[in-house]
Amino acid sequence: MSSTATMRAVVYDKPFSVTVKAVPKPKILHPDDIIVRVTTSCICGSDLHMYEGRTAAEPGIVFGHENLGIVDEVGTGVTLLKKGDRVVMPFNVACGRCLNCEEGRSAFCTHVNPGFAGGAYGYVAMGPYPGGQAEYVRVPFADFNALLLPPGTEHEEDFALLADIFPTGWHGVQLSGFRPGESVVVFGAGPVGLMAAYSAVLRGASEVYVVDRVAERLEKAKEIGCTPIDFSQRDAVDQILSLRGGKEVDRGVDAVGYQATTGDGKTEQPNVVLEGLIRVVRPTGGLGIPGLYVPSDPGAPDSAAAKGYISFPFGKLFEKGLTVGTGQCNVKAYNRYLRDLIISGRAKPSFVVSHNISLDDAADAYVKFDKRIDGYTKVLLHP
Repeated sequence: MSSTATMRAVVYDKPFSVTVKAVPKPKILHPDDIIVRVTTSCICGSDLHMYEGRTAAEPGIVFGHENLGIVDEVGTGVTLLKKGDRVVMPFNVACGRCLNCEEGRSAFCTHVNPGFAGGAYGYVAMGPYPGGQAEYVRVPFADFNALLLPPGTEHEEDFALLADIFPTGWHGVQLSGFRPGESVVVFGAGPVGLMAAYSAVLRGASEVYVVDRVAERLEKAKEIGCTPIDFSQRDAVDQILSLRGGKEVDRGVDAVGYQATTGDGKTEQPNVVLEGLIRVVRPTGGLGIPGLYVPSDPGAPDSAAAKGYISFPFGKLFEKGLTVGTGQCNVKAYNRYLRDLIISGRAKPSFVVSHNISLDDAADAYVKFDKRIDGYTKVLLHP
């Protein structure tokens, strides 16, 4: 395949439609580039925001920001990597040279995508970097952006999650200001929410509450030692406070983002999780908001939310002296350490993976994942 000029890739056509089709195979454009032959790419919940037409994504974009594979070609400027190396890439595309990169804030690289804070593969507004739900992906600034993995195929599912969701869940807990021994609530038990809950457990939380309405997700939360809270039954905050004899929790994580819903699971209310967090976290506690939230949402429930404006009880936030941490995850700040936790057997994040499928079946997988049917929670694609 590598000698031909095209490859198969997942291409966005229009809302609720993606197709696997032939696109140009990536070429080395700069001496610091590598081309990676993808062995695993993942479908992410944030891809669904684009898939559902809830972003400014244009038809023709190749999806896929969670990519693992084998180095196939190496630019002349690359010094740390060689052909045949097994690597996983953070979803962040970063230069390694700007102020934010130098300070370890690689999600906010100012060089790779001028006019927007940060870059990513295959994502709307995040730069000209085609995604890796494809046979090959170009990785710019490769020495900085590719994390070396042990050779072979061991831990493939776990290592694939180092591209985004395991570090992002860890980051959500970090943003909240968490310290070992504290109690944590995580809103959302999708892959990132489960990873945040798992990270809190690994980091020594005394209690972890996980809020969702999908039974399979809540079951997974229970399996890793968390207390599941089904918000379709009654108000999540009321349930948590009654379990705790009225005592609030130390830290809260929002792993739902801007398409949050009320208890029926259908009525969108973008501020509902933020309101819940402000109610349930103790005075001087902290909120970690890995989100995601967008500056424009074509399908928003109201005109303010369409422009990224969300109202929430700032007066209560102020009264309680809560700290708030937001923003996308600087994957590089965590990925090598989380890799080593996987290698040593202390972490096995792949418990969230529900399906391993061929790239050719991606269109069907998007439909099922979007509808949360057939137990589709985290889907790995293999070209």
